[in-house]
Amino acid sequence: MNINGIPTRTLRAHPEQRVIDIIDQTRLPHALHWIRVTTLAEAAHAIRAMQVRGAPLIGATAAYGLAIALGTAADDAHLAEAAALLRSTRPTAVNLHWALARMEKVLQTIPPELRCAAAWAEAEAIAEEDVAQNAAIGQHGLKLWNDLIVADGQTLNIMTHCNAGWLATVDWGTALSPVYAAHDAGVPVHVWVSETRPRNQGLLTAWELEQHGVPHTLIADNAAGLLMRSGKVDAVIVGADRIAANGDVANKVGTYLKALACADNGIPFYVAAPRSTLDFACADGADIPIEERDGDEFRLVHGLDQHGQPAALRQLPAGEDVANPAFDVTPNWLVKAIITERGVCPASQAGLLALYPEEAGV
Repeated sequence: MNINGIPTRTLRAHPEQRVIDIIDQTRLPHALHWIRVTTLAEAAHAIRAMQVRGAPLIGATAAYGLAIALGTAADDAHLAEAAALLRSTRPTAVNLHWALARMEKVLQTIPPELRCAAAWAEAEAIAEEDVAQNAAIGQHGLKLWNDLIVADGQTLNIMTHCNAGWLATVDWGTALSPVYAAHDAGVPVHVWVSETRPRNQGLLTAWELEQHGVPHTLIADNAAGLLMRSGKVDAVIVGADRIAANGDVANKVGTYLKALACADNGIPFYVAAPRSTLDFACADGADIPIEERDGDEFRLVHGLDQHGQPAALRQLPAGEDVANPAFDVTPNWLVKAIITERGVCPASQAGLLALYPEEAGV
């Protein structure tokens, strides 16, 4: 995707130096700042502190983090220790665990002296597959948009929640990939961007849409229902951090409320995600762990001060008791369809297995 008209990915690997460069997303939308990740600890911190965010990008970063770790030592104990540290960073996004399991499956079968090079090759494969899968999601989603357009030149009004654009992946995005595909195909499209408190990932969505030239409007989270009831929304599409075998969807907290509003107003609610987000070993949404994050994400508001410097403003006393769940679960019956790289299916076990028959019996 584009930054200032320049094609850009969220992650740049330098295997010859055994380092990667990432965009520090905690600095967006105010500043574009690249960070060089040189150690396992730095990779784990980048994931935990949300310098990288979005389930697919977290998975790719973890894969590269493991490759970086093996540059120091690649014996079985070090491999297991590094993978365990990376797994501990975020509990809900299954892409993290999927990527590490895939890396371990490859690396455990080869001698330690060959593991570092193999790890870098496998991490690159994971990243490239993410790009290809997200591009395919965009084309499948574009077909759905074409069904929603009832007149030539009609502007398609799409609402999204959190950030499921290219900043949440290696490139293209999940939920925004069909939006970019429509825009690039000349389809008039406008995006209602939910701010997504308390981390305000919607600001990242607005930033990347602006970079790519897609018309959009940022809204407070609580304005979504009014816009839907006023007939200003044609469809809602979100990404996912984990999709259970029955089609229940875990995504950024507040997603469930939008799905309920869609149901009340007859608006289709879509979920877009690659294979790495599907957890066929998880029976339903009740089995998905919900991450509880630090309360200061709620007590403090981050932005720029009067001098244009990053600053934090306290909106609640330090001792104020707050709850800060990072995700919620939307039951499958509220989901119109799930869009993956293989196509579109109902949000059900039968629907998912129709696209992924090899997962039957997991």
